Order: sequence, then structure tokens, then C-alpha cells
Amino acid sequence: MKKLFLGMFVVLASAGVWAQSINVDWDRNVHDFARYKTYAWVRPLRPTANPLMDERIVTAIDAQLAAKGMRKVDSGSDLLVTYNAGVKEQRSAMATGMGGWRMGMGRVDPIIENVGTLVVDLSDAGQKKLIWRGAASDTLSDKSDKNSKKIEKAVEKMFKKYPPK
Repeated sequence: MKKLFLGMFVVLASAGVWAQSINVDWDRNVHDFARYKTYAWVRPLRPTANPLMDERIVTAIDAQLAAKGMRKVDSGSDLLVTYNAGVKEQRSAMATGMGGWRMGMGRVDPIIENVGTLVVDLSDAGQKKLIWRGAASDTLSDKSDKNSKKIEKAVEKMFKKYPPK
């Protein structure tokens, strides 16, 4: 029974580790986000190391802003949009083996994962002031297709909370 409980605990605890984390924050002094109808891009300070991923991030953000009824313009925009991306190595360990708590044979295997973080900023173009920020982090895959889907899903989840209520 103890082994079953321990096994279920490990599975449930690890499920939280694999879940995509999304956080959104905004300027509480901005009461009318509906006044923002156009946006222009600002070059990110920290793009990804892969220009193809940068393009996918921009495409995902453009799609969400368009779905909100916003229009991309080259100049004279209401909002300035940018993003920053980073990757951090996360280390953990997994114990495997047989036996009880005090005896038995087992081993501890290191687990090294790359966790990607994407931060999207929307700033008031006239005031040059941040008004909304969405952030997402998730474990990255070795497959670009999976990472592309994670980007789309993360950006979609972020913008479900835009405009703030």
C-alpha cells in the first residue's frame, strides 16, 4: 500500500512540474484597454538564439492581437509590442529502485531539462509606459514542432486575459 501511495504521489507531483505556467499583470491605473486599437513592434532586447523561433513567437502574438481586433501598423500606433525569451537549465533527480525506506537497492538519476520563458510586453506608445505583461514558462522539447505548439498555446493562454477585466 505504501508503494502504491508513493507511486501515485510521484506521478501527481511530477504532473505539476510539466504544466505550462502562465502569469499576467497590468497597470491598474489603465481603465480603458479598449482605446488601444493599433500596435507596432519594438525589437526585443533578448530574442531567442533561433531566428525561426523568433518568427513563430511574433506570428503567435500577431494572431492573438488580431483576434482581439487590433491592427498592426508601421507608425503612429497606440501600443508598442515586444517580447523577451530565455532558456534556463533546471536540474532535478529521480529515485528509482526497490525496497523499503531503510533498505533495498536503488539509485538516483539526475534529470536536466531546459525551461523556456517567454515574456510579452504591451506599452502605451504615447507614454512609453508598460501597461500589460504576460509571462509563460514551460519545459522545452528537443523537437521544434513541439516547441512551436507550446509557444502558440502559451501566447493564446496569455491573451485570454487581455484586456484585463
